[in-house]
Amino acid sequence: MDDFQKEIEERTNLTSANKFELLLFRLGAAPDKGHSELFGINVFKLSEIVPMPSLTKAAGMRPPILGMVNIRGKIIPVIDLPAVTGCTPQTGLNILLITEYARSVQAFAVESVDDIVRLEWSQVLTAESGVGSSYITSIARLDSDQSTSRLAQILDVEQILYDIIPADRTSGIEKVKTNQFDIKPGAVAIVAEDSRVARTLLEQGLNAMEIPFSMHITGLEAWNRIKVIAQEAKAEGKPISEKIAFVLTDLEMPEMDGFTLTRNIKSDNFLKNLPVIIHSSLSGSANEDHVRKVGANGYVAKFEINELAAAIRSALDTAGPY
Repeated sequence: MDDFQKEIEERTNLTSANKFELLLFRLGAAPDKGHSELFGINVFKLSEIVPMPSLTKAAGMRPPILGMVNIRGKIIPVIDLPAVTGCTPQTGLNILLITEYARSVQAFAVESVDDIVRLEWSQVLTAESGVGSSYITSIARLDSDQSTSRLAQILDVEQILYDIIPADRTSGIEKVKTNQFDIKPGAVAIVAEDSRVARTLLEQGLNAMEIPFSMHITGLEAWNRIKVIAQEAKAEGKPISEKIAFVLTDLEMPEMDGFTLTRNIKSDNFLKNLPVIIHSSLSGSANEDHVRKVGANGYVAKFEINELAAAIRSALDTAGPY
């Protein structure tokens, strides 16, 4: 148990240096390529890795859901990840990745697991403009030498779950009360989120709350925009609160993660009181503890509109002058 806790603490501490660990796995021959490519998932989202057990298929289940599995007394749906991505396993589905996303637990069947690598978020680039699959959110360079670098595709698991496992994630949006937030006229929320489906849900939610916002795909993109706005505010002799109402950020993002974005804001004298709310599918006490350590004003798991509204309201109400 001590060794396990030590590993958790070491992985949590990686975020202090804009780093993370990526589990590499294979799904089989890629469509139109004829060879097996590497895929990746953040180790923080993994509960465990187990050999493929026997599955139970309930009536009405359809591909790519393979069935249900009992893992330590918890009944979990199993998703055929090669089928989702269009890959063809050469040796079968041999491994289950047990994951936790936004309060839900599910298993992904994969062909094989390769390795765990430690990377900087600067080695991860957004893939939205260069990859055909809607399920690839970013590309990780696994080596520092860009000319010879191996690449791994990082899956947008939130989009996969949204498409495969039915859930009313927009419930309550139309009922959210508006005009309940202490935001100065002209100020906007800066939002950083790399998942397409999460951006769509956030846009719907913020529009329902009547909160103007500026959406960004990476933490670095958001940070660069914040710096520009801060310079404008200084030049005009205005507090940052007249330009930026708050920052809403994911944790896992290409180029710069949400922890680093939060630290950058909180270490800047002009920005340090700017409210920051972290909105993430990563859960667990280790992440929530670290959220507090980096100085974020709130943390909310994806995606429940009333909880998000409450987290925003609380962060605005408790923030000092900024």
